[in-house]
Amino acid sequence: MAATTIHQAVGTLQSCRSNGNSGLCPGYGHVSLRSVSKGFKVDVGLLRGGSYCSKKRSTCVIQASASHATVSDAVSAPSSANSSDSKKKTSEAALILIRHGESMWNEKNLFTGCVDVPLTKKGVEEAVEAGKRISNIPVDMIYTSSLIRAQMTAMLAMTQHRRKKVPTIIHEESEQAGAWSQIFSEETNKQCIPVVTAWQLNERMYGELQGLNKQETADRYGKEQVHEWRRSYDIPPPNGESLEMCAERAVAYFKEHIEPQLAGGKNIMIAAHGNSLRSIIMYLDKLTSQEVISLELSTGIPMLYIFKEGKFIRRGSPAAPTEAGVYAYTKTLAQYRQKLDNMVQ
Repeated sequence: MAATTIHQAVGTLQSCRSNGNSGLCPGYGHVSLRSVSKGFKVDVGLLRGGSYCSKKRSTCVIQASASHATVSDAVSAPSSANSSDSKKKTSEAALILIRHGESMWNEKNLFTGCVDVPLTKKGVEEAVEAGKRISNIPVDMIYTSSLIRAQMTAMLAMTQHRRKKVPTIIHEESEQAGAWSQIFSEETNKQCIPVVTAWQLNERMYGELQGLNKQETADRYGKEQVHEWRRSYDIPPPNGESLEMCAERAVAYFKEHIEPQLAGGKNIMIAAHGNSLRSIIMYLDKLTSQEVISLELSTGIPMLYIFKEGKFIRRGSPAAPTEAGVYAYTKTLAQYRQKLDNMVQ
């Protein structure tokens, strides 16, 4: 039996190995969350901690370590199955979303948008901590925006990963770039994780607000006007993008390029930005345009989804000091957590 820890994001995970079936164990080749379907009971959520694993029933319970609610999803299957049964099993894939760590313009309270600025020291630490939280979740491919703060976050996070694979940026901007970055060792290729950069995952373009201090902007345009630009769904700042416009490009890219990889069983990490990730979460969780504007994403905090049978299932949302500070918070989620609290009391 191998114990695995996913700090705060999804709690403590322990996997059992009986009758030749293994869960998420180090040293058994390519690890995939699809092994969860082999006779495990999965309890992923936000309880106060602890986990156990039963050898007799090949049952694993996962519990998070820092909040108040739990989500149960029991999957029953025989401990041994013939080949025809395994063909019928539905594959699962992990999707990890991470907003980049604090940038140098976040620190200065400036509108950043598509201006390409790096992380602060705090942002670096946040990215490393994010990596620790997801260090035991398999990652086969990484997608980032074209902006350095998202790429730094992805790279720093992967320095903490248990499998020690090297994230390698795929250069396809020209035929020569692709040829010059080619790897000629198959063994080395196996130890790499391809990283795809896409401008479609960039932060929304804030137009004429980019580079302005947020207080200075409120003084110039008025507090109510700035709030409308920042928090409305379909009203863009001068010569910039609204959240709706950002969602059009980010979600279209996700559907065309990332979702097929998940459907093929690839475990994916996306390191991007507050608004591009809000757009994708809106699609994953089927949020309305009103619900998404109340969605707040903290820097450097991972969120985990499982893609199964064409559906996205939220599996990890770390807790913050208050309910309103939870990583991806909406009124609907708050009501759901309250129901779960009542169930476990």
